[in-house]
Amino acid sequence: MLFVWNRLRYDLAAMLGLLVATASGVVPPGQAFAGFGDPVVIIIASALVVSAGVGKSGVIGRAVRSLEPRIRTTGMRVAVLTGTVTVLSAFMKNIGALAIFLPIAIQVAWRSGTPASTLLMPMAFGSLIGGLVTLIGTSPNIIVSRVRAELLGSPFAMFDFAPVGLGIVAAGFAFLVVGWRLLPSGRRATATAAFDIEPYVSEVRLPATSPLVGKTVTDLEALGEGGVSVIAIIREAERRYVPAGHWTLFADDILVVQSDPHALKAFIGEAGVRLEGAGKGLAKGLPTSDIGVVEAVVMTNSPLIACSPAELALRQRHGVNLLGISRHGDRIAARLHNLRFQAGDVLVLAGSAEAMPETLRGLGCLPLVDRATGLERRRQEHLPLVLLVLAMGAVGFNLLPVPAAFFGAAVLIVLFGVLTLKEAYEAIELPILVLLACLIPISDAISRTGTADLIAEGLAAVAGVLPPAGAVTLVLVTAMILTPFLNNAATALIMAPIAASLAQRLGLNPDPLLMAVAVGAACDFLTPIGHQCNTLVMGPGGYRFGDYWRLGLPLSTIIVVVGSVLIPLVWGL
Repeated sequence: MLFVWNRLRYDLAAMLGLLVATASGVVPPGQAFAGFGDPVVIIIASALVVSAGVGKSGVIGRAVRSLEPRIRTTGMRVAVLTGTVTVLSAFMKNIGALAIFLPIAIQVAWRSGTPASTLLMPMAFGSLIGGLVTLIGTSPNIIVSRVRAELLGSPFAMFDFAPVGLGIVAAGFAFLVVGWRLLPSGRRATATAAFDIEPYVSEVRLPATSPLVGKTVTDLEALGEGGVSVIAIIREAERRYVPAGHWTLFADDILVVQSDPHALKAFIGEAGVRLEGAGKGLAKGLPTSDIGVVEAVVMTNSPLIACSPAELALRQRHGVNLLGISRHGDRIAARLHNLRFQAGDVLVLAGSAEAMPETLRGLGCLPLVDRATGLERRRQEHLPLVLLVLAMGAVGFNLLPVPAAFFGAAVLIVLFGVLTLKEAYEAIELPILVLLACLIPISDAISRTGTADLIAEGLAAVAGVLPPAGAVTLVLVTAMILTPFLNNAATALIMAPIAASLAQRLGLNPDPLLMAVAVGAACDFLTPIGHQCNTLVMGPGGYRFGDYWRLGLPLSTIIVVVGSVLIPLVWGL
């Protein structure tokens, strides 16, 4: 109920659930914190570090950029970018794979004149289906593998998911390379990287020392190349006026101006005005040539979320100024200093060009600029890929268990300097690990207390009138419906014991039903909030809530059909 209510963050909801379950005796106190030592938590934490290391490599990105002159149609661009993200998502965290290619896709869209909205959502959906191929591709795979180990004594192996996953990937990819035509193409997206940034709304104050005091709005708009427009003046205790060109400017006027961030930076210096909201003026003591302006999207784990620029004191604490903000492709009309950030917001920030990469990492923002521009410093590029291959090989050939292999790879990535220790800790998404650790004892209690049997009894009544393969479809669709409201990991933890109990009641092999849980929990294409990948592309792509149904509903239908056929065929009922 707390997950569906969505007023509390999912990790806090999980902690409250564990607290209530322990206090009521559903979870014995001695087992309440067993989840924190569960191998699932170790695997996911280690995989996140390895994924972050792979994300630092520019090898894959440069390979895609080398193909750019040959991909001359929109369909080919969708195919190359979506295909690359899909393949990469099988071997690393799907949001990490998407984050690598999001800036590249935006640059490709700008250079080719292709709307970014036609590229980004297929890439996000491709990253989700790509995770179905391997054990480490997505959290639900790891979780159902754990449940299988408890039921049958052995977990799923690294590539046990591949026969079904590859079939779903093939069908899903074939749809996405033509289905992008269902997306709105005329709507202009917010993000066009640092190349052709559309106007943002910002606020500046006119000090008494400005040469524009006593001049008119027309005089102001004529400065420089005329790239700044005054759309409102705030005077007399927050009263807002829409000025005509002949209006006179007075000291302490707050001007609401529309411009691209580069024109705004030049205007601030020439007009002697200062930014309102995030700070006063640009980075103090920096020559203009050392000031960088960058667009960045707020990630789902950003500390900015639910905070306002005024509360964060961006300039004082982080050395950057907020020049503008755009949400879901629309400009913001509210006062910037009172606005609360949301995941997917696209920000224009100005600050020290040298410190900007580190600053953006600390703020949990992804720069919408290609790594080839030099915003990211070069790292040891091939080593994380080699370590990933070695870890997967060690698991695939049964040389090491999954936790040991990926923990070792994560330690070596830090030891060899691919990531600093700070970056490694930042890569570990603590809220996800807390969610898992708190829900694992509750998941065990669902089986132990008979709750799974009760729910399975209800599902069995429905499945009883269906052919045996219908049970697979029923579980797959149920998991797919629950995922947008819960979380893919939470859905897998709750549904896996229920699926196992349902298999026992129907006298079926539990493997196909567990596979159905993994597929259904990983595939959320209907909303922008159900998965981090969907949220990440919403702002840069200029999508609206309803746009996800256009592409997501037919894709979900395809996956249900293909999964319902392949799962029983591969695993046997």
